[in-house]
Parts: sequence; structure tokens; C-alpha cells
Amino acid sequence: MQFDLTGKIVLVTGGSRGIGKACAELFANMGATVGITYQSDKQSAENVLSGLKPGNHTSWQLTIQEPASIQKFTNDFIEKYGRIDILVNNAGVYFEHKIIEVSFDEWTSSWRKTLEINLEGPANLCYFASKQMIKQGGGKIINISSRGAFRGEPDCPAYGASKAGLNAMSQSLAQALAPHNISVHVIAPGFVETDMATHVLDGPQGESIKNQSPFGRVAKPEEVARMVTLCALDGVEFSSGAIIDINGASYLRS
Repeated sequence: MQFDLTGKIVLVTGGSRGIGKACAELFANMGATVGITYQSDKQSAENVLSGLKPGNHTSWQLTIQEPASIQKFTNDFIEKYGRIDILVNNAGVYFEHKIIEVSFDEWTSSWRKTLEINLEGPANLCYFASKQMIKQGGGKIINISSRGAFRGEPDCPAYGASKAGLNAMSQSLAQALAPHNISVHVIAPGFVETDMATHVLDGPQGESIKNQSPFGRVAKPEEVARMVTLCALDGVEFSSGAIIDINGASYLRS
């Protein structure tokens, strides 16, 4: 197995920060050509590109909750590069909506936005990417899930549900797409030092969250990115459908 992705075309959603940024950097270091998407922060995306190992890398604005935006984006991406070898569905949101506190309007809004971005968006990207991968003879899809899919998210039930749905969808697609030489992999981190988690980790619960792991800390984005790139290598296709935990033994399942 060669730890080399030279010539591969990689698409990473939510690549302007956190796990997505770490993935983009590692993929570029391994020789791949990387396209990253961003929702609105174009400057951060451009900053990521400027820090990558030189190559034909690009950033793209994508409104992931809008199917028409996804269709146009994937068409444009394929027109530019001619293929998609690896899709990393990383973009996601986390809205707190405690059932005993929020209004019904807040409740339904949180559910709608979370499912649109965390589940429906990745599903639509999988749809268009897999069509291209079938044409080119194969590819890899790597979806970023969460331990919240298994342990529950009492303050953010829509988030836990969206990630559980992502797991189920990924395993269904792993079976559907294997005959076309497309493998589907799932990475399920616990807490990670990202912008999305900063307000929690810096708050009064921060230390207790870190101590959920016997390592006494949360994951770094680079640790998740390393597992993502491992799944992207040729030779690991038989792990298709597996859900890989990266949570520092903070939540164990068997």
C-alpha cells in the first residue's frame, strides 16, 4: 500500500477550517489536487489554499442545504477536473436546542437546518459524486460522523439524529456502490478542537469534557485527518461500510 495520492482529485466540504482544513493540508502533502468548499467565509478558504503544498487547488462557495447549488457545483467541479476520486463530506452544524427550554419554532428550525446540512446535503453530494465515480471506474466517499450518533446528544438531539442518519446512509451506499468499485467509509470523532466546539471547550464544562477521555484531552483536527487519508488510500476498500471511532476511548461500543 502506497501512502501517495499523486494524481488524485479530492473534494473536501467545509474545508476552510477545523477538520476540513487539516484534511486539505494532508491530502495536498500526499500529492493530491484538492478542492475545498465554504459556506460564506471566502477569505478563510483562500487562506487555506495559500498554505497548501503548491498544486492546482481551488475553493468553491457551496450552499450545501440547497440541492440546486449542489448540482451546479458538482457539474462545475467535474468540468474543471474531469473526475472526483475522493469525496470527504465534512461540512456540518451543531445547534443547541434543549427540548425543555426552546420554543416550538426554535425546535423545528433547529431540526430543519441540521438535517438539511448534516444529512441531506451529504446525501446529495454522494449522489452526484457517485454518478461520476461510476463513469470513471471507482472512487471513495468518506463521511464525517460523530460519537453523538451512538451516545445521544441531549442538548442537541437533531445533531445526534443527523449523524446516526449519516451512518445508516453510508452503510446503505457501501452496499449499493461496491459493485462499481466505490467504497464508503465513516469516521466518527468525539470532541475535536475546532471552531464549532470552542465555545463548549472554553466554557464551564470544558475540563469535564476533556476528562471524558483517559488521555485527558480532546482530539486535534490533524488526528481525524490522518484517519481520513488512510481511508482514501488504495488497498483499504474492504473497510467499506465500517464506522471508525476517534474519541480517545471516551465512548466505547462493541
